[in-house]
Amino acid sequence: MTLAASMPLVEFHDVTVAYGRRPVLWHVDLAIDRPCLFGVIGPNGAGKSTLLKAALGLVPVVGGYTRFFGEPLARVRGRVGYVPQRETVDWDFPVSVHDVVLMGTYGRLGWFRRPGGRERDLAHACLERVGLADLAGRQIGRLSGGQQQRVFLARALAQEADIYLFDEPMAGVDVRSQERIFAVLAELRDAGRLVIVVHHDLRTAAEWFDRVALVDMRLVAAGPTAEVLTPENLDRTYAGRAELLEELGRAVAERGRTS
Repeated sequence: MTLAASMPLVEFHDVTVAYGRRPVLWHVDLAIDRPCLFGVIGPNGAGKSTLLKAALGLVPVVGGYTRFFGEPLARVRGRVGYVPQRETVDWDFPVSVHDVVLMGTYGRLGWFRRPGGRERDLAHACLERVGLADLAGRQIGRLSGGQQQRVFLARALAQEADIYLFDEPMAGVDVRSQERIFAVLAELRDAGRLVIVVHHDLRTAAEWFDRVALVDMRLVAAGPTAEVLTPENLDRTYAGRAELLEELGRAVAERGRTS
């Protein structure tokens, strides 16, 4: 399905997240109105992953909301795919590579239908797209980090979503796997999907992403990659973090006293 751009595909409105009194995200306003490869970039601890988790309801928000296609996530959940960070997964779980990818079809099947021939064929085709069809029967924990990440990419493909959220898919993977993953993400973009990727490497960000957002607890800048990744914006994103933490910490404490 090619996505229409009559409304934002994803809209973050005044999204604020704090863990206890510690601020993580503060008043983030961001709208993405077209299919593209969109990078969310910033220093460690800047709230990049938290932004995706807040959008998906995986962490509570202090304020604000996220909409997909102008709707709350609950109404369009089947159109949104998500790939978490690798360290959040139990790689010792006794499941095969093919079965992990097959899980991507469950959301469309519903509670009472078992995967059939179409779903198994789809899982195999997705493994072929990421170059791992020959490892379909292997236990997931016996793969390298890059291979594991490509399996989770294949599972996301099997969801056949319209919007994909990837949390640090390049972390800890080899160059070959990075190139394969980016190539598949670009194919999704070219097929009219929106792909949002939390990413940490500025060099590959400039090469691959059509549009980016610089995040350091607040939204620093967002738009076409070449216009956003400027020396001035990068300095605002990566410098002066101690002062920002102190300022936001005071604001969180004040909100707690008045709530």
